[in-house]
Amino acid sequence: MERRHDYKGDNISEETTLDWRGKPSNSLKHGGMKAAAFVLGVQGFEIMAIAAVGNNLITYVINEMHFSLSKSANVVTNFIGTVFLLALLGGYLSDSYLGCFWTMLIFGFVELSGFILLSVQAHLPQLKPPNCNMVTDGEHCVEAKGFKALIFFTALYLVALGSGCVKPNMIAHGADQFNYQDNPKQSKQLSRYFNAAYFAFSMGELIALTVLVWVQTHSGMDLGFGISAAAMAMGLISLVGGTLLYRNKPPQGSIFTPMVQVFMTAFSKRKEVCPSDARVLHGSHSIKGPNSNATISDDMAILHHTNQFRFLDKACIKVQDGNSTKESPWKLCTVNQVEQVKILISVIPIFACTIVFNTILAQLQTFSVQQGSSMNTKLTKSFHIPPASLQAIPYIMLIFLVPLYDTFFVPFARKITGHDSGVTPLQRIGLGLFVATFSMVSAALMEYKRRNAAVILNKTLSIFWITPQFLIFGVSEMFTAVGLIEFFYKQSVKGMQSFLTAITYCSYSFGFYLSSVLVSLVNKITSNSSHGGWLSDNNLNKDRLDLFYWLLAVLSFLNFFNYLFWARWYSRNRSSSSSATIQHDFISKVTGDDTIA
Repeated sequence: MERRHDYKGDNISEETTLDWRGKPSNSLKHGGMKAAAFVLGVQGFEIMAIAAVGNNLITYVINEMHFSLSKSANVVTNFIGTVFLLALLGGYLSDSYLGCFWTMLIFGFVELSGFILLSVQAHLPQLKPPNCNMVTDGEHCVEAKGFKALIFFTALYLVALGSGCVKPNMIAHGADQFNYQDNPKQSKQLSRYFNAAYFAFSMGELIALTVLVWVQTHSGMDLGFGISAAAMAMGLISLVGGTLLYRNKPPQGSIFTPMVQVFMTAFSKRKEVCPSDARVLHGSHSIKGPNSNATISDDMAILHHTNQFRFLDKACIKVQDGNSTKESPWKLCTVNQVEQVKILISVIPIFACTIVFNTILAQLQTFSVQQGSSMNTKLTKSFHIPPASLQAIPYIMLIFLVPLYDTFFVPFARKITGHDSGVTPLQRIGLGLFVATFSMVSAALMEYKRRNAAVILNKTLSIFWITPQFLIFGVSEMFTAVGLIEFFYKQSVKGMQSFLTAITYCSYSFGFYLSSVLVSLVNKITSNSSHGGWLSDNNLNKDRLDLFYWLLAVLSFLNFFNYLFWARWYSRNRSSSSSATIQHDFISKVTGDDTIA
């Protein structure tokens, strides 16, 4: 059984995990890669289901719901943005009240119900507007309104709610299967799990962008949505199949309450002077001995005091008022509690540096697809490559590259660096941000070549000329996306792993929103009385997409140096805090108990 130590007058515990019956888990029976494999199954099937809907949704909205192009585009972007923002809700509910397993199970069925409702609507003519060709008879087509629109948006946002709440918990629940803080072997397995999770993601995306999109195009959207529902059902079966093997972290109660307590208490004591000696702060001597009244709560890491954000330390100042009764946590906080809030603040710049990265991703899903539409898509005399399927190119490469990275690069780098992951999460993020710049450089060069060929030489280049920008970004995403998740998950913040993982998904939303802002700003700045802006025309041969790509390349390069500054700042501040969990020999020493193994 995973150990829990209680002492007279103390409550010193290791990480507490439970089995499916609510009893303490057994490290010999629960957790490990065997349990995580079932979670990987959920991730592969879920991304397969949601990606098949998201990547072809605009086709359904235009052709079946008869919305205009601009309204359809807004429906799709609002849907995608909502999915990623709702990840915060899923992380909060999991860490605070439900736990990862139950959050995934409940909202997995919510997502499944949305897929089923979409499939039913796509199949039944009475739930859709009358058939009409939007290309030839667009002005006469009847837009879906009233009950039909209600059914569509209800189904769509059931999918968004379910997927948003499931996403962060898939990663967190799989990572929870490894006791990486106390077991070096499991720390290496955790690194392998993060790579395996990205492999499962890549496989799900690849199948969605090829097989499922092909089915939707050739056999109807009703069958396509039905297959998404079937894939989601398979994911839920995989989740339930591992129930007996999971080690589950219990919810901690509201994760925001301790943070609010720190800010409120620090503000109420804003006129107090921070002591020069941090040892007098409340909770700085949390471990004293077997006869002390000190406590260390479950799942809690001992965090050393740091000098950053000193104004928050005022929350730990004990005001002498002659009252010996225990003060309310709304009036006095511990050093450990304050340091966890400091960690949350210090990771915000790291998160912010990935927004530009996801702005580049937005271009590959919009303008780069439009590039492909203006090129020769013929592969053979009878087969044409759908431009949207270009997004599958990185995943084809990654299903081979990720296993090679995990099998060869990580062990090689581990011998040099001594780090379980080969390189640290911050180094991995930085490498990905650096490589992403060259994706936009490639895109700019290829667009310049394509435009000149079309305008000057009246030639249409093959669509394969723009594959390098997708391949380069795929490599950068393998580093940045996985590194970011690993970085956030490993923060020493009590019971917030799901919520921290959810924050990484918000970067996607902000990246897409920033893309929209940039496009509007660029058009406004570059337009004049004689012609519109760089991206104001629907004809790429008249637009200057290549210049917009160069702008993004410059922003990405500057963002990389901005990231280096904040990564060094973070490492410098946190290196002194030593946010690792308490080692057994240290606990033994301070408690005077030599029985701890």
